[in-house]
Amino acid sequence: MHSTPHPFAALSPARVVSAIESLGFWLPGEPFALNSYENRVFLLYDDEGRRWVAKFYRPGRWSDAQIQEEHDFLDVLAAEGVAVAPPWRDDAGRSLHHVEGFRLALFPQLPGQAPELENPAHLFALGELIGAVHAVGERADFEHRVRLDLDGMVNEARMRVLAAPWLDRRQRHAYAGVAEALHAALQAHAWTPAQAIRVQGDCHIGNLLGRDDTFALVDFDDAMMAPAVQDLWMFLTAEHEAEWHMQLSEVLEGYEQHREFDRRELALIEPLRTLRLMRHSAWLVARWDDPAFPQAFPWVTDGGYWDAHIRQLEQQRLVLGQAPRWLA
Repeated sequence: MHSTPHPFAALSPARVVSAIESLGFWLPGEPFALNSYENRVFLLYDDEGRRWVAKFYRPGRWSDAQIQEEHDFLDVLAAEGVAVAPPWRDDAGRSLHHVEGFRLALFPQLPGQAPELENPAHLFALGELIGAVHAVGERADFEHRVRLDLDGMVNEARMRVLAAPWLDRRQRHAYAGVAEALHAALQAHAWTPAQAIRVQGDCHIGNLLGRDDTFALVDFDDAMMAPAVQDLWMFLTAEHEAEWHMQLSEVLEGYEQHREFDRRELALIEPLRTLRLMRHSAWLVARWDDPAFPQAFPWVTDGGYWDAHIRQLEQQRLVLGQAPRWLA
């Protein structure tokens, strides 16, 4: 699967430095590679002591127009006082730069740590931050970025996994069966286009940084049109009902400082969880030609991984047949 070099193989440290310095920066030290797989992301500081995050976009994933919408949305959010990191722009106003055969953007590095999802003050602050993002996001639509499509995305994930070479006949049959059942179950959880707003799209705690009860939201690489709950459900991690409802209450109380939340969207939490589980394995399959993936995720070729994944999907099928937790 590695007959031709992956484009990122050409992104040597020297090329990274050369690309960034071609934009007018001088780097007294070598950039530090951050833990990112979809793109290549580096932390650096310039000769003025400013700290930056440089993102080299994965070739072929997004169009220039889609990336520019990400950047422009960040600019609008920042202008409204929302805690995000807008892209650096050169004297000509460009935020997306074509350098050394790659597309590159620079963002100011925001310090901080991930929130604690057991801390009510943190949950309130996260809800308040996402509510502020969505209050701006609902004012207009993305024209070029994707829309969250349960039907299409589940079907795409299913086809990718079934084409993977690592499932044996039994696993392929079991996966095909549960994926078909999930696909059918998720048909009942469609939403109208009117429910979709501009959202960050991949709102896990690794993309939230702060201290005390003040946080900022970073990495809008997956920004999309989707229901608001797409940016909220990953904060609800508690296993016990009382704790789960506490998390929900704090998040929504913070959220509604800026925008009313439609409680009917809570019924989408388990469908969205199902979609994320399916897409994650499909993503690993789709990116296997990138040498970083076999190194970071070697278990993907092991039958035990696929047995566990199938069991997880079977569990989700049962969960989808139950009453939503928010009704408990």
